[in-house]
Amino acid sequence: MNGMDCESCVFYVYDDEAEGYFCEAEFDMDEMERLLSHPRYQCPYYQNNDDYRIVRKQN
Repeated sequence: MNGMDCESCVFYVYDDEAEGYFCEAEFDMDEMERLLSHPRYQCPYYQNNDDYRIVRKQN
């Protein structure tokens, strides 16, 4: 994972009112500028939304 796959991130949520997905992570202006302008910059808030990750660690 490169830290930029928003669809697998825990902060990427569906908003019923807007009828679309958005990022709930709170970026400051500098972080947002780096994220949008540098293709290799990795999101500092990315967290994998893999529910089975914990189960795999237990086995």
